[in-house]
Amino acid sequence: MNITFRQLRLFLALAETGSVSAAAKVMHVTQPTASMQLREVTQAVGLPLYEVISRRVHLTEAGQALARTARAIAAEWDAFEQRVSGAKGLTSGRLKVAVVSTAKSFVPRLLGSFCKLHPQIDISLEVLNRDHVINRLRANQDDLYVMSMPPADLPLEDQILMPNPLVVIAHAGHPLAPRKRIRLEQLQGERFILREKGSGTRMATDAHLRARGFVPSTVLELGSNEAIKESVEGQLGVSIVSRHSLGAHHEGLAVLNVSGFPIQSQWHLVWPKGKQLSPIAEVFRGHLLGVGEGGRGPVSRPAASTLG
Repeated sequence: MNITFRQLRLFLALAETGSVSAAAKVMHVTQPTASMQLREVTQAVGLPLYEVISRRVHLTEAGQALARTARAIAAEWDAFEQRVSGAKGLTSGRLKVAVVSTAKSFVPRLLGSFCKLHPQIDISLEVLNRDHVINRLRANQDDLYVMSMPPADLPLEDQILMPNPLVVIAHAGHPLAPRKRIRLEQLQGERFILREKGSGTRMATDAHLRARGFVPSTVLELGSNEAIKESVEGQLGVSIVSRHSLGAHHEGLAVLNVSGFPIQSQWHLVWPKGKQLSPIAEVFRGHLLGVGEGGRGPVSRPAASTLG
């Protein structure tokens, strides 16, 4: 089987982008060249590797196996390049980080301070919902991952990055905004504007409300914190969000002093258990924990048992 390393990189780009044209852009080649190279890869393997349905690439079982192999080879090569660069006293290389959407309120700032210290490092930041970040985590597509609710069914290295308090917000003119003490029951008639089910914030919110025996009378689900904040500011209801998502300026919003809040959640820095971090990823991990609010040591945990 004669497949070049560059062809493996191209197929991996196809697997990760789901498009021949997008893979061609990633590899800086024309689409006809990419199509020809992918045909050669398929011919070398001798089995169909993908099919195109509604203009979207779907990998076959053989294609998924090849993508896993290509990803492992590319990761090993990247690590080798970084070790060689380190031996030469260089700091060049590539860092790939995936974070849940709420974390975009602070992770880019931390990346910015890291880039100032290491300007020669190329950084790829993926900002996605929790399900997509977990899919990338399962496939080991990135160096490090930031989320508030790591999956319990994966064996992970898990480090506490910083607190992630979840607070109740309302529009600034809400009658309860000036109150010093608010019982949760006083919000019973309010519409709760919450993140979609499956998000880390929603999971923590549902668990907290369930523990207190509180069921919102009306729930509106939205897929982004920006949409939630605008809806709350527009007096459509109240919400429970990460304090980090509010930023420094939120004049149109008020944090309500509700009993039992904030919910004490945390941001986690995770990567697959057994994964050897690249030198650059190790340096970035140390940077995050150094500038994070009281980062703790690693907590290695196995996957939760699926038996009985």
